[in-house]
Amino acid sequence: MKIVFERTGGLAGRKVEAALDGADLPPAEARRLKRLLRDSAFFSLPPAAGTGPRAPDGFFFRVTVDTGERTHTVEAAEEMVEPSLRPLLDFLLRLTRR
Repeated sequence: MKIVFERTGGLAGRKVEAALDGADLPPAEARRLKRLLRDSAFFSLPPAAGTGPRAPDGFFFRVTVDTGERTHTVEAAEEMVEPSLRPLLDFLLRLTRR
């Protein structure tokens, strides 16, 4: 499973971007990632899960997941993120900060 995670915006406007491969993660993290994808119903979320008016210095997220069988992208402004998606975004952000 391959994931591209992007976060843009914020006060500094700094872009955080990472391409992750589930096969490269430690087994516990790979299992957690799969669980978070399942719990968020990621592949059922609309592509624009929260793209209404954005806060002036808010963040904007884009996550693309490619399982080899299907690919799905979800975009969301921070203040409009589906509650089920928040744990996945937090986990991906932590992975990019290592």
